[in-house]
Amino acid sequence: ERAETALRALRPQDPRARVTVEGGWLRPPMARDERTAALLGAAQGIAAELGFELPEMTAGGGSDGNTTHRFTPTLDGLGAVGDGAHAEHEHVRIPEMARRAALLAGLLLGPA
Repeated sequence: ERAETALRALRPQDPRARVTVEGGWLRPPMARDERTAALLGAAQGIAAELGFELPEMTAGGGSDGNTTHRFTPTLDGLGAVGDGAHAEHEHVRIPEMARRAALLAGLLLGPA
């Protein structure tokens, strides 16, 4: 609400210009709730069994998780490990691919 109020309060510096704000918020924030915390705990347990740490992180921006978290427990950022998303130097770390695939398989298979 604060962001929308601030946007609607914008006034142009040049009297010949105008500011028009239309539409609404299509991607609500991805909130951490009990279901997501439980899924994160499961993912961290699987990661520990595989010999690595999976820290909880937050980031700005939007993803499908902004929508899905309202309906189902959602973790974001479980794709390929790398750097430079959407930039010329974007890359993945090939040695991490098998470990990440094992983590995702463990989540999909659920408890033994």
